[in-house]
Amino acid sequence: MRRICFTLQVRPDRLDEYRRRHAAVWPDMLRALRDAGWHDYSLFLRGDGLLVGYLHTEDLAAAQAAMDATEVNARWQAEMAEFFVGLADGRPDLGMQVLDEIFNLDESLRGSARVAEPSQGWDRAVGGL
Repeated sequence: MRRICFTLQVRPDRLDEYRRRHAAVWPDMLRALRDAGWHDYSLFLRGDGLLVGYLHTEDLAAAQAAMDATEVNARWQAEMAEFFVGLADGRPDLGMQVLDEIFNLDESLRGSARVAEPSQGWDRAVGGL
């Protein structure tokens, strides 16, 4: 399963309402996300409006296409679009800036021959990250 992290920018004057909307996501939207292959999906919001999303999926393009085929997603995206800045096409689900994953602890530990002993120093044990 692939880990996906993305960013979007919420309008700072709309943060409270954005939080309220996500405290009560429609049940059919929740089911659609799950059925489309969005797993362990979380959103994090900073005070200046930086939104960071995180999810697991087998195939992001397929998960996005599955959501795009649902009526509930069309309604949700239309309602959410007004909360964001910098969307060229007006749709938050298409405006996500996917980040490159550059480090994962579990994968790094599985890939290293041994875990550092306290006296060795972490940089020598895991390859000088």
